[in-house]
Amino acid sequence: QVQLVESGGGLVQAGGSLRLSCAASGRFSSINSMGWYRQAPGKQRELVATIRIGGNTNYVDSVKGRFTISRDNAKNTVYLQMNSLKPEDTAVYYCNADIWVTRMGVLLENYWGQGTQVTVSS
Repeated sequence: QVQLVESGGGLVQAGGSLRLSCAASGRFSSINSMGWYRQAPGKQRELVATIRIGGNTNYVDSVKGRFTISRDNAKNTVYLQMNSLKPEDTAVYYCNADIWVTRMGVLLENYWGQGTQVTVSS
């Protein structure tokens, strides 16, 4: 069973920084793309940033220049460094990953973490 476990959320004042981490554990062959999504109260879940296995990154426009996604393939971990945080960044942040698993063949499966709350006060 594959699990994604997030950490690093919390309460911070506007202009502050937080670093989220997400570690994959369990039995799998390798991790393809990894990413972070967020969901604010009353809103749909939205993509924040993704990073491919080769290191190519993609960001939603609202976080460009403030957030940085990175990964440590040896640790099966993805990070999200969030700087210059704004109240509108308040949301539950979810880790997501496409992972190759061996189960009756080699399959690419999508997994979600349980979410971590980020609250930015004004």
